[in-house]
Amino acid sequence: MATRLLFWRKEEEDALSDEQHRQPGILSDFILGSQDGLVNVLGVILGVAIASRDLTIILAGGLAATFAESISMGAVAYTSTLARRDHYLAEVERERQEMVELPHVERQEVREIFERWDFHGPELEDIVDRIVAKPKAWLELMMAHELNLAPVDKGQARKSAILVGTAAIVGSLIPLLPFMFVGAETIFTGILVSLLVSSITLFVIGWYKAKMTVGRPGRSGAQMAFIGIASALAGFGIAFLVSGGRVT
Repeated sequence: MATRLLFWRKEEEDALSDEQHRQPGILSDFILGSQDGLVNVLGVILGVAIASRDLTIILAGGLAATFAESISMGAVAYTSTLARRDHYLAEVERERQEMVELPHVERQEVREIFERWDFHGPELEDIVDRIVAKPKAWLELMMAHELNLAPVDKGQARKSAILVGTAAIVGSLIPLLPFMFVGAETIFTGILVSLLVSSITLFVIGWYKAKMTVGRPGRSGAQMAFIGIASALAGFGIAFLVSGGRVT
């Protein structure tokens, strides 16, 4: 009965994972790309704007940073996902080898896992026997609950790269848009509007993240806005110091 309950719960968790856990994965990729793109490009734009009143230079610098950032972020997402997949596959092979060469050690590790779940006595020994009799179940149990690793789909790297790269473009364009509607005499207005729009966007991203996962939406939004704007203002401050403390 305990064994059937265990695998019924495993199937139920897998189904819930398919329905619920894919969205947070997409959400994390979107937040990674959009936040990084927005903050980095905002920093570039503010730095260029404080050092130059040439709107063409500001827009050119912002667009160059936008596409460089999106390509870079997409590439990082691709290579890091492949690295996670390679690590998982390497650990699978190592675990398989240990199951063959050190079965008594691996059996004890299975026992310790189920002891954490309050299995004891004959019930514990029965379920351990059943698990180690099924190499696939044994291996998956060890990967998930000993090593805390999840499998990475072969196509996930490409999907993650596309999503992160696209989100980086969207995020990068947000601080750049106000400068498309100002003139050379209103650069400072563009800076203020860009900061305001970027702050609101970061707040919304943080708020939505908390709504979709856990945490206080207002607090999460405020934290993301504060951290993002503080990071971007670093570029503004450096350019201000380099320009001698004055706008040229």
